[in-house]
Amino acid sequence: MQLGPRPVALGLLLLCAAAAGAGDAEELHYPQGEHRADYDREALLGGQEEVDEYVKLTPEEQHRRLKSIIKKIDLDSDGFLTESELSSWIQMSFKHYAMQEAKQQFVEYDKNSDGSVSWDEYNIQMYDRVIDFDENTALDDAEEESFRQLHLKDKKRFEKANQDSSPGLNLEEFIAFEHPEEVDYMTEFVIQEALEEHDKNGDGFVSLEEFLGDYRRDPRIYQTFFWIHVIFLYMNVYLWFWFFLHEAANEDPEWILVEKDRFLNDYDKDSDGRLDPQELLSWVVPNNQGIAQEEALHLIDEMDLNSDRKLSEAEILENQDLFLTSEATDYGRQLHDEYFYHDEL
Repeated sequence: MQLGPRPVALGLLLLCAAAAGAGDAEELHYPQGEHRADYDREALLGGQEEVDEYVKLTPEEQHRRLKSIIKKIDLDSDGFLTESELSSWIQMSFKHYAMQEAKQQFVEYDKNSDGSVSWDEYNIQMYDRVIDFDENTALDDAEEESFRQLHLKDKKRFEKANQDSSPGLNLEEFIAFEHPEEVDYMTEFVIQEALEEHDKNGDGFVSLEEFLGDYRRDPRIYQTFFWIHVIFLYMNVYLWFWFFLHEAANEDPEWILVEKDRFLNDYDKDSDGRLDPQELLSWVVPNNQGIAQEEALHLIDEMDLNSDRKLSEAEILENQDLFLTSEATDYGRQLHDEYFYHDEL
């Protein structure tokens, strides 16, 4: 099957464009390296409409809604927010908005509004046409073959998410497809898919070498040294250069050292040098726990005025701007979402 415009190449172009835009955003967010807090509100409240609504809130209404949120974060109702309570709330917030986004996507994908998203509708939304690959026929073009593999993986996940005999996914199944990490019945599928991709020797585990994959050595090292090698040959210093090349080629790039550290300290919990299925899950489906804990610690470090390692309502209100530009309130968006500030949550 010929695809015409290559999706992978197009995807790379889009990523490059996004990266360029991200550079501009970074400059706006950190002009001259200084953090501009109001940028978080402008960029992350959810759009200009939400920003305008935030501005319209009176200080009294901001305080009322913020106090309601603080009360809900305080799980043991002792009047203080601990690192654990803040972290749990932030993780819940992440999940809530992920589910909300999936629900919005479901409406967009359900082209005929029949309450179900078919595989054809998914393709039309994603690629503007229905794509059908032969599972048993590899493509000659490397980019097209890479896209074929990704597309087939999506199809397998789509089929696994579909728990009944209907041809499409209902809302719950669509959420399972988009966020398999949030649905128990998808866990085994996610693990098996990861093993098929990374477990090269078929022993049911992923070793460090398998974890690092086929790009363990940065190929740019060899490309650069090849041309230096040619020049040095003409300069009759071959032996010296060969020693230099050998030493440099055996040094791990920095990104390899970072990935090794993650493997050893973050994923390999039992320190046996390999990832079992449960450890593998924490790698291929990372949750937001680490991000949430980091944000919770940051808030305590910045707002804890009496150094008791927890936050009182008074300390939070004293630092209201900081709290409203943090992930604890999703950068203030929770003040406009009744799910969070409504008294009956």
